[in-house]
Amino acid sequence: MKMLFRLIRRFWIVEALVLLFTVLQVGFIHFPLPDLFWSGDRVPSVRVSAVSSAAFATPTGGRVFTSTSAISPVFTSTTQAEPLTPTSSATASPTPSSTPTPTNTPRPTSTPSPTFSPTPTATPSPAPTPTFTVTPTPTPLPTPDGTVRTARVPILMYHYISVPPADADIYRLDLSVTPANFETQLAWLRSEGYQGITLTQLVYHLALGWPLPEKPVILTFDDGYRDNYLNAFPLLMEYGYAGTFFLHTKPIDEDDPAYLTWGMVGRMHRAGMDMQAHGYRPRDLSGKSVDYLVYEIVGAKEAIEARTGEPVRFFSYPSGQYDQQTIAVLRSADFWAAVTTAQGATHSSTNLFELERVRMRGSHSLDDFVEVVTADW
Repeated sequence: MKMLFRLIRRFWIVEALVLLFTVLQVGFIHFPLPDLFWSGDRVPSVRVSAVSSAAFATPTGGRVFTSTSAISPVFTSTTQAEPLTPTSSATASPTPSSTPTPTNTPRPTSTPSPTFSPTPTATPSPAPTPTFTVTPTPTPLPTPDGTVRTARVPILMYHYISVPPADADIYRLDLSVTPANFETQLAWLRSEGYQGITLTQLVYHLALGWPLPEKPVILTFDDGYRDNYLNAFPLLMEYGYAGTFFLHTKPIDEDDPAYLTWGMVGRMHRAGMDMQAHGYRPRDLSGKSVDYLVYEIVGAKEAIEARTGEPVRFFSYPSGQYDQQTIAVLRSADFWAAVTTAQGATHSSTNLFELERVRMRGSHSLDDFVEVVTADW
């Protein structure tokens, strides 16, 4: 009997322990233990709130951020995962100079991926467009084929295309063709079948025999006055002629209101007008040193090339003044030809740096214009 009593008492003890263990197990199911009881490989479900990241300790896996937006930290696991990429809900992106390099933070595979909506701090402004100086590619003068050629091509010489002011002196009056007279002259040229060509076409014809139209004409404008843009340029475009404009670059550099601006030069060039050199200033180039000539000639050439992106190949002697040393400097600077103020319309392949022109005067009527254009100079 004693033995049986001991067995029963031990059985009660075992039952009591089993009952206690069962109670504890049920309690664990309904009341989760704190996070510190979880093993290192298992990650609890994390809810990302909208509070500032300053309220959290920096997690082991790092923090994802864009620009200066406040983003809650992302807890990571030890499992291998794909990179975390913010969604495209932002309405603007920072400028390249202020965008930090994002950290390649892995995304846990065992928890839902939060969606980020970073708030841009400012509307980005476009970066300024850099300006470039275009360096023209040198092109050598066409090698003459050995044949001496002549051609009759009237090179018309204009200056002002405007009504002269009331106090204009005799020189201003003589050099001024009114816009109305200029339009009448263009209309006559077109009606008679004259086709505008460039000095480049004339040189290629004289040096290599390239063909010219039956009635060629070249329209040139000296000095670069602003009325060339305001009055001559629109009429040239209307009647289908391309003008050659010989520019003094010093007054353009100094924004002289009587002369073109570089912006006007660029617009005219893009429309098909030909921009060439007339020297840095309106100075007599005869009897000058090589250094002086280089300063006046090459300086103007390079200034125009920098704006148009094309080589300047032709020169107009200021006031028609030059000598053989002037021509030598032009040749050494890769000019192809030069025009003078001497009257004439017949040109030779042996005289490319002394091409003659037909002066257009303010006193010319249409009959006078027809006479000088058709004359056998």
